[in-house]
This record gives sequence, structure tokens and C-alpha cells, in this order.
Amino acid sequence: MGVTYEYFGAPDRAAAARVPPLIDPLDPYEPRERPSNSYISNVKPETVSAMVLSLLGDTPREATPPLELVVLHPAHAVMQLPPILLEVLRNATDEELGAAAFIWSTVPDRRIPRDAYLLYRMLHDWTAFAHELHRAGDQLYCLMHS
Repeated sequence: MGVTYEYFGAPDRAAAARVPPLIDPLDPYEPRERPSNSYISNVKPETVSAMVLSLLGDTPREATPPLELVVLHPAHAVMQLPPILLEVLRNATDEELGAAAFIWSTVPDRRIPRDAYLLYRMLHDWTAFAHELHRAGDQLYCLMHS
């Protein structure tokens, strides 16, 4: 079983620390009700940050801001993604998403889809998610568990 990444919005770090996993690691076939401000993925948050900020923003891949640990539980961790990530996603055009998807599909050994169209759809979904979080006044967090 791999790691599941549950991306979600919360107004602050204290609220994010209290968010329980949407998928119970002991019973993955009985997921909890998914809040509207969540996005479940198998793509690492470090990869999302690097892909978005290096290809859509003006941040070199090696200068991508790090994730920040919010809370570490025995079964899961909550990380905050760089706040600039939502701004870059909200301002991305379809042309930029397409170009980023094409470029990222050529990068070897990334545990993400290799097909440029699948990457484009994923980035497009991320932009919609970024708009939703912005409207709610939330920051972007990731709950990780195995």
C-alpha cells in the first residue's frame, strides 16, 4: 500500500492540525465523507510544489520553498504547502497549464502520470481547487499517511 496524500484547505495551522484523515488506514474501503475543500492524490506535495512553482511561476526547481510540518501524529502528518502555490495556480492560463504539462511529462522518474494530457487535466483540477480555497480564505495543507 502506498502513501495517500489528502490535500485540503484550512484557515490556519491550528485548524489544519485538527483535520482527521478522510481515508481510514485501517479500513480504506470505508472512506469518511469528503469535505468540499479536499483533493485526494497519489502525487507527493513536494512534486506538486516543484511542478507548479518551477513551470508556472518564476521559481527555479532547486529554490522551491519547502513544506512546513504542522503536526506529526503516529499514523499521519499534516504539512503546509507554500502559500505562493495557490496564487500561481489561480493565475495560470490554459496555455501555461498545457506547456507545463508537456514539459513535466518529459521529466524522467517522476511518480506522476507521464501522459501530457493527464498532467494537463491534473493541473486544471488543481487550478479549480486553488480558486475554491481562495474563495474560502483557506491555505493549502496536505495530510499524508500510509
